[in-house]
Amino acid sequence: MEYWDVLDSNRNKTGKVVLRGDAFKENEYHLIVHVWIKNLKNEFVISKRKKDKYPYPGLWECTGGSTVSGDDSLKTALKEVKEELGIDLDKERGKIVYQYKGDNGFSPHFVDVWVFNQEIDKMAIKCQETEVEEAKMATREEIIELLKVNAFVPDCGRYLDKIVN
Repeated sequence: MEYWDVLDSNRNKTGKVVLRGDAFKENEYHLIVHVWIKNLKNEFVISKRKKDKYPYPGLWECTGGSTVSGDDSLKTALKEVKEELGIDLDKERGKIVYQYKGDNGFSPHFVDVWVFNQEIDKMAIKCQETEVEEAKMATREEIIELLKVNAFVPDCGRYLDKIVN
Protein backbone atom coordinates (compact mmCIF):
# COMPACT_ATOMS: atom_id res chain seq x y z
CA MET A 1 0.00 0.00 0.00
CA GLU A 2 1.17 3.48 -0.84
CA TYR A 3 0.16 6.53 1.20
CA TRP A 4 0.49 10.14 0.10
CA ASP A 5 0.71 13.27 2.25
CA VAL A 6 -2.28 15.54 1.66
CA LEU A 7 -1.37 19.13 0.79
CA ASP A 8 -3.58 22.21 0.94
CA SER A 9 -3.97 24.66 -1.95
CA ASN A 10 -0.75 26.42 -0.85
CA ARG A 11 1.34 23.20 -0.91
CA ASN A 12 1.41 22.92 2.88
CA LYS A 13 1.11 19.48 4.46
CA THR A 14 -2.22 19.14 6.24
CA GLY A 15 -1.17 16.28 8.51
CA LYS A 16 -3.54 13.95 6.68
CA VAL A 17 -2.55 11.05 4.46
CA VAL A 18 -4.52 9.33 1.74
CA LEU A 19 -4.19 5.84 0.32
CA ARG A 20 -3.22 5.89 -3.35
CA GLY A 21 -6.41 5.61 -5.37
CA ASP A 22 -8.69 7.11 -2.70
CA ALA A 23 -10.60 10.28 -3.49
CA PHE A 24 -9.39 13.70 -2.45
CA LYS A 25 -11.66 16.29 -0.90
CA GLU A 26 -11.96 19.79 -2.34
CA ASN A 27 -8.68 21.77 -2.09
CA GLU A 28 -6.64 18.66 -1.29
CA TYR A 29 -3.61 17.71 -3.38
CA HIS A 30 -0.57 15.47 -3.45
CA LEU A 31 2.94 16.01 -4.85
CA ILE A 32 4.24 14.52 -8.09
CA VAL A 33 7.73 14.85 -9.55
CA HIS A 34 8.76 14.85 -13.20
CA VAL A 35 12.45 14.15 -13.73
CA TRP A 36 14.34 15.06 -16.87
CA ILE A 37 17.94 13.90 -17.27
CA LYS A 38 19.87 16.00 -19.80
CA ASN A 39 23.33 15.29 -21.18
CA LEU A 40 25.87 17.70 -22.69
CA LYS A 41 24.41 17.18 -26.19
CA ASN A 42 21.00 18.43 -24.93
CA GLU A 43 19.51 14.96 -25.22
CA PHE A 44 17.07 13.69 -22.62
CA VAL A 45 16.47 10.25 -21.19
CA ILE A 46 12.87 9.30 -21.97
CA SER A 47 11.09 6.05 -21.25
CA LYS A 48 8.10 4.24 -22.68
CA ARG A 49 5.40 3.15 -20.27
CA LYS A 50 4.26 -0.48 -20.32
CA LYS A 51 1.14 -1.05 -22.41
CA ASP A 52 -0.81 -2.09 -19.31
CA LYS A 53 0.33 0.81 -17.10
CA TYR A 54 -2.45 3.21 -16.15
CA PRO A 55 -2.66 6.07 -16.94
CA TYR A 56 -1.13 6.71 -20.36
CA PRO A 57 -0.34 3.12 -21.38
CA GLY A 58 2.39 2.75 -23.99
CA LEU A 59 3.30 6.46 -24.14
CA TRP A 60 6.76 7.99 -23.85
CA GLU A 61 7.49 10.18 -20.82
CA CYS A 62 10.09 11.63 -18.54
CA THR A 63 10.57 9.63 -15.36
CA GLY A 64 8.28 10.58 -12.51
CA GLY A 65 5.98 9.56 -9.76
CA SER A 66 4.05 10.48 -6.67
CA THR A 67 5.76 11.42 -3.44
CA VAL A 68 4.98 8.90 -0.73
CA SER A 69 4.17 10.05 2.77
CA GLY A 70 7.23 11.36 4.58
CA ASP A 71 9.36 11.85 1.46
CA ASP A 72 10.23 15.18 -0.12
CA SER A 73 10.50 16.14 -3.78
CA LEU A 74 14.24 15.47 -4.17
CA LYS A 75 14.11 12.10 -2.43
CA THR A 76 11.22 11.10 -4.70
CA ALA A 77 13.05 12.26 -7.84
CA LEU A 78 16.16 10.24 -6.97
CA LYS A 79 14.11 7.19 -5.94
CA GLU A 80 11.87 7.13 -9.03
CA VAL A 81 14.82 7.33 -11.44
CA LYS A 82 16.65 4.57 -9.56
CA GLU A 83 13.56 2.33 -9.47
CA GLU A 84 12.42 2.87 -13.06
CA LEU A 85 15.75 3.21 -14.90
CA GLY A 86 18.42 1.90 -12.51
CA ILE A 87 20.24 5.25 -12.67
CA ASP A 88 21.89 6.85 -9.65
CA LEU A 89 21.55 10.60 -10.00
CA ASP A 90 23.90 13.09 -8.38
CA LYS A 91 21.60 15.21 -6.22
CA GLU A 92 23.95 18.18 -6.64
CA ARG A 93 23.33 18.17 -10.41
CA GLY A 94 19.56 18.62 -10.20
CA LYS A 95 17.25 21.55 -9.68
CA ILE A 96 13.55 22.30 -9.86
CA VAL A 97 12.96 24.35 -12.99
CA TYR A 98 9.17 24.57 -13.00
CA GLN A 99 6.24 23.97 -10.66
CA TYR A 100 2.52 23.89 -11.31
CA LYS A 101 -0.82 22.78 -9.90
CA GLY A 102 -2.93 20.41 -11.95
CA ASP A 103 -5.66 17.85 -12.08
CA ASN A 104 -5.22 15.29 -14.82
CA GLY A 105 -8.56 13.65 -14.08
CA PHE A 106 -6.91 11.06 -11.84
CA SER A 107 -5.99 13.14 -8.83
CA PRO A 108 -5.42 16.81 -7.93
CA HIS A 109 -1.71 17.49 -7.57
CA PHE A 110 1.26 19.78 -7.56
CA VAL A 111 4.17 18.96 -9.86
CA ASP A 112 7.85 19.70 -9.30
CA VAL A 113 9.73 19.47 -12.60
CA TRP A 114 13.38 18.54 -12.05
CA VAL A 115 16.25 18.72 -14.52
CA PHE A 116 19.44 16.83 -13.76
CA ASN A 117 22.40 17.77 -15.97
CA GLN A 118 24.27 14.51 -15.94
CA GLU A 119 25.95 12.22 -18.44
CA ILE A 120 24.30 8.81 -18.58
CA ASP A 121 25.73 5.63 -20.03
CA LYS A 122 22.84 4.32 -22.14
CA MET A 123 24.10 0.78 -21.58
CA ALA A 124 23.70 1.24 -17.80
CA ILE A 125 19.95 1.92 -18.05
CA LYS A 126 18.01 -0.97 -16.54
CA CYS A 127 14.28 -0.62 -17.16
CA GLN A 128 11.95 -1.70 -14.36
CA GLU A 129 10.07 -4.62 -15.92
CA THR A 130 6.70 -3.80 -14.35
CA GLU A 131 6.58 -0.16 -15.46
CA VAL A 132 9.01 0.63 -18.28
CA GLU A 133 9.06 -0.99 -21.71
CA GLU A 134 12.18 0.78 -23.01
CA ALA A 135 14.29 3.90 -22.61
CA LYS A 136 16.29 6.04 -25.00
CA MET A 137 17.94 9.40 -25.51
CA ALA A 138 15.89 12.00 -27.39
CA THR A 139 16.35 15.58 -28.52
CA ARG A 140 13.82 18.33 -27.87
CA GLU A 141 12.71 18.08 -31.51
CA GLU A 142 12.14 14.32 -31.21
CA ILE A 143 10.07 14.85 -28.06
CA ILE A 144 8.01 17.53 -29.82
CA GLU A 145 7.32 15.08 -32.66
CA LEU A 146 6.20 12.43 -30.17
CA LEU A 147 3.88 14.99 -28.59
CA LYS A 148 2.43 15.92 -32.00
CA VAL A 149 1.44 12.31 -32.72
CA ASN A 150 0.09 11.75 -29.18
CA ALA A 151 2.88 9.29 -28.34
CA PHE A 152 4.16 11.27 -25.32
CA VAL A 153 2.40 11.92 -22.01
CA PRO A 154 0.61 15.21 -22.77
CA ASP A 155 1.22 16.89 -19.40
CA CYS A 156 4.93 17.14 -20.20
CA GLY A 157 4.29 19.26 -23.27
CA ARG A 158 2.99 22.16 -21.22
CA TYR A 159 6.44 23.09 -19.91
CA LEU A 160 8.91 21.61 -22.41
CA ASP A 161 10.31 25.04 -23.34
CA LYS A 162 11.16 25.68 -19.68
CA ILE A 163 13.57 22.73 -19.50
CA VAL A 164 15.41 23.29 -22.78
CA ASN A 165 17.73 26.27 -22.51
